[in-house]
Amino acid sequence: MSNPFFRTKPIDQILADAERPEHRLKKTLTAWDLTALGIGAIIGTGIFVLVGTAIVGDAHRPGAGPGIVLSFVLSGVTCALAALCYAEFSAMIPVAGSAYTFSYATLGEFLAWLTGWNLILEYGVACVAVAIGWSGYFNKLLKLAGLELPYWATNPPQWAGGPEGSIANFPAAIIVLLVTTILVIGIKESARAAGMIVLLKLVVILFFIAVGVPAVNRENWTPFMPNGFEGVRAAAAIIFFAYIGFDAVSTAAEEAKNPQRDVPFGILGSLSVCTVLYISVAAVLTGLVPVGQIDIHAPVAEALTLVGFKWGAAIVAIGAVAGITSVLVVMMLGQIRVFFAMSRDQLLSPSLSMVHGRFGTPHRATLLTGVAVAILSAFFQIGDAADMTNIGTFFAFVLVSFGVMLLRYTKPHQPRPFRLPFMPLVPLLSIGACLYLMAGLPWATWIRFGVWTAVGILVYIGYGMKHSRLSRRGTENH
Repeated sequence: MSNPFFRTKPIDQILADAERPEHRLKKTLTAWDLTALGIGAIIGTGIFVLVGTAIVGDAHRPGAGPGIVLSFVLSGVTCALAALCYAEFSAMIPVAGSAYTFSYATLGEFLAWLTGWNLILEYGVACVAVAIGWSGYFNKLLKLAGLELPYWATNPPQWAGGPEGSIANFPAAIIVLLVTTILVIGIKESARAAGMIVLLKLVVILFFIAVGVPAVNRENWTPFMPNGFEGVRAAAAIIFFAYIGFDAVSTAAEEAKNPQRDVPFGILGSLSVCTVLYISVAAVLTGLVPVGQIDIHAPVAEALTLVGFKWGAAIVAIGAVAGITSVLVVMMLGQIRVFFAMSRDQLLSPSLSMVHGRFGTPHRATLLTGVAVAILSAFFQIGDAADMTNIGTFFAFVLVSFGVMLLRYTKPHQPRPFRLPFMPLVPLLSIGACLYLMAGLPWATWIRFGVWTAVGILVYIGYGMKHSRLSRRGTENH
């Protein structure tokens, strides 16, 4: 038998496995459902929270200042390049698993495992960070209403970095469990809930832009890049977190009614809408408040407060809670579908790919994800969560971009409902842009990423390589 590290899974087999009755997911999503899922995942914690740190900077890296607009452009272009690669793959292989499944078809089982392992890092850490962010904004809303939860119920225990006497972050855990319930009930219901929330937060963002534009002071845009382009790049590496989510659309491809048409539409449509909104919000935010006065915890809401629109700040806070909720829905959906796909290939326990008889959802993978994220959200303070999420995403993007190039040469006649333009320039630019932004992440993030990857290799050698469905079937395709 050839080296199992490099065995690939034939595309026909991938599609056939997706149609097995015990693993078949309901096909209920339209192009607009997928676009709503994408926007729901993209607009949230990144624009409502992380943009403040990206503008001001921290001890590890310089801030971009008003040059944050260029940071959003840089991150947006990087994502657009990767999104085109995702669109070709998603239309050609419309099954759950996203970059993991694409890598399995092109780069071999070992790199597919590493991709899936790092997608677990991407979505898992992101879900925890988003839930904690949701709790913070929810508490802010309660205070505006004259209510306040006790500190011991809204912070992790002291041993995990919380204040003395605190027990757990209960709001974070509760929202995770509520989202888990929605995801068990059904993907269509999840998409519908995300769609309603998307409308609300789009209105709130447009409200912020409309109210903020007349109050902009152009002097606040000077100096435009206080830390030069290095500050712009460092900020782009942070706010990349604000863009990840479009790839979650590809994880739902198996549940789309017409994936060959609708998945590329959902990926590219959601990314386009969000890029325009992000650049607009960044320009208004830095024009309203001098860089030194921007609040890094709730920058958008506090900016309106500082210029005298306290009622506007309350509206933005409501939108932030809604926005972060929809991000949590889609991020958890992505995590669950990656578990589901890896389990279906038996690289993880087969029980995780069982589908509920009534709801048609992978309920066991959903419950495992929900309980794990709820516990971590309640009891841990996740530092540098955005950086860890970003580095896992960059890794996946690089492999997908390389894989789409490779498949053009190894399987040139494979049907491609959506063809990536300017091959191989676009994937090469995508790889270069991702590596460039990865280089802007702190060394501590690279060390954690290395440790996580090493653990993943041990898990694959100890379990996945032996139990793999391809290994059991003796199927190889080189």
